[in-house]
Amino acid sequence: MSVNPRKAAIVGCGFVGASIAFRFLQQGLFSHLVLLDANQAKAEGEAMDLSDGLPYGAAMEITAGTYDDITDCGLVVITAGANQKPGETRLDLIEKNTAILQSVIGEITARDFEGILLIVSNPVDVLTYAAWKISGYPRERVIGSGTVLDTGRLKQLLGEELGVDSRNIHAFIVGEHGDSELAVWSEANVSGLDLEDFCRIRGRALDKEEMDRLYREVRDSAYEIIRRKGATYYGIAMAVGRIAACIVKDERAVLPVSVVLSGQYGLEGLALSIPSIVGRNGLKEILEIPLSGEERQALDASARQMKAAIASLSL
Repeated sequence: MSVNPRKAAIVGCGFVGASIAFRFLQQGLFSHLVLLDANQAKAEGEAMDLSDGLPYGAAMEITAGTYDDITDCGLVVITAGANQKPGETRLDLIEKNTAILQSVIGEITARDFEGILLIVSNPVDVLTYAAWKISGYPRERVIGSGTVLDTGRLKQLLGEELGVDSRNIHAFIVGEHGDSELAVWSEANVSGLDLEDFCRIRGRALDKEEMDRLYREVRDSAYEIIRRKGATYYGIAMAVGRIAACIVKDERAVLPVSVVLSGQYGLEGLALSIPSIVGRNGLKEILEIPLSGEERQALDASARQMKAAIASLSL
């Protein structure tokens, strides 16, 4: 069956899945959106609720369905899994969510699916690697939401700190989407101006202590949101919408998605969130961006944690 690039499915209709569906409705990227959940009534209710907004949004069809409906989808977004609770790290979810992922991937591979898998469930880097390994799909077709959200958080905080539109900030969070992630300060810039030069022109300084504080705020942001409201979902929905737009529109934009490495940075046997070119067929190219010595050490440390987590699984 041929792939319909304007048909997508979301597996998992919890807070994150439903928020992504709402974002897709706003964007008008797809002509048909299928919602799947272990609780069929929940998927049906979300489809009904979202459909009520169609007169004020894009022309599309939103339905609750089964795995048989994903065969011709261009994109399947997987959010199914246990949510991170207060006091938990993303890696604490590994066993529960890997078991759920195995079931989901088994259902997908049982169909003639030729589209792209976008993993959002946490720990996203570990689960992206697991999805690639279990599915047997080419690595271009299995990517994770990675640190696209974390990078957005860094841009927003830097924009506030510097008094400039966050959309003019160009900086990345890479590595694990989690506690071992790192900010690539050495390549950060404001509309092409080196971060240090921009600060000098504006007559201010951004010293290491301030940068460390901003990094910690980004790294710990999810914990703070979960402590206050129990879950995070709006930010990740916006991040996933950005990734989906790159795929549907073949934008070939550079995003720090989670990708299975095959020797980049001297690493393999794992997935990490690394700036990559994303287009119609998913992953187009993993970019080996320059890193300072300290940043490279931090990336290697993050990789060791991910490899240890993967080694604990039976894949």
